Amino acid sequence: MARRSRQVALAVVTALCAAAAVSSCSSDAGADAAGGTVSVVASFYPLAFVVDRVGGDRVDVTDLTPPGVEPHDLELSPRDVATVAEADLVVYLAGFSPAVDDAVSGEAGGRTLDVGQFARLDLAANGSSDAGQAEGDDGADPHFWLDPLRLADVADQVAVQLGDLDPEAAGAFEANAAELRGQLEELDAELAAGLADCDDQTLVTGHDAFGYLAERYGLTQVGIAGLNPEAEPTPSDLAEISRFVSDHGVRTIYHETLVSPAVAEAVADETGASVAVLDPLEGLADDGAGADYFSVMRANLATLRAGQGCR
Repeated sequence: MARRSRQVALAVVTALCAAAAVSSCSSDAGADAAGGTVSVVASFYPLAFVVDRVGGDRVDVTDLTPPGVEPHDLELSPRDVATVAEADLVVYLAGFSPAVDDAVSGEAGGRTLDVGQFARLDLAANGSSDAGQAEGDDGADPHFWLDPLRLADVADQVAVQLGDLDPEAAGAFEANAAELRGQLEELDAELAAGLADCDDQTLVTGHDAFGYLAERYGLTQVGIAGLNPEAEPTPSDLAEISRFVSDHGVRTIYHETLVSPAVAEAVADETGASVAVLDPLEGLADDGAGADYFSVMRANLATLRAGQGCR
């Protein structure tokens, strides 16, 4: 009888240990019961900015794109790929960084969020409306975050995903997203007011990165190159854009941070236009105009007001 009692006791202890092990394992998915953080990988700066603002101290966010690197050209190290595989959530834009797409399709072990459908990528490369364009297609403009309200929509969805991973903090994530939306709406109002009365409504840029900004605030974007910032326009392209600038009295040609100004300067030299820098905010540049999304967007507003002759 004593032997049977010892066997029963051993079985109970084993079952309790197994239950404890299961409980321990289950707490590893997302934030643990003691208030651990959710690990999130963001593919480039605007998405990392949103995750950080929505997640607060409940999130540990890694930005895969270092300052000064074009997200299009990003190459991932083995450590980066491992970070993607280990993350609770990967937030990315399909078709924007091929290396991230490869890592997500091959290595991501947790939840993934492609923000394209929530950002409504409905502009073709020339800035015209093309709602039938599939997200991520080469001809679709991906730079949605230059429209603050589209970025707010993405922030709302990030809050939903984080709330699923950390239900105890879901209310905080929702509140953070609402606060961020309010700030983005204020920025939107500033941009709308600042660009409402301008002498020049044509926005001539080095490449097609500012279509959503132009559409939102009543400007017409004309890109010297296409969506690829490294594309080299042909001599006939340069001659055509120079004629356009002269014929329409365009006063400013904009080039980007992280991209050579040579093409914009060539058109400006040919036409007598000025050259200015607009930041597409794909990442924060070490010598950029601001320290975060809001300060860079407000610096862009000041640049546009001067370049477009706004009152």
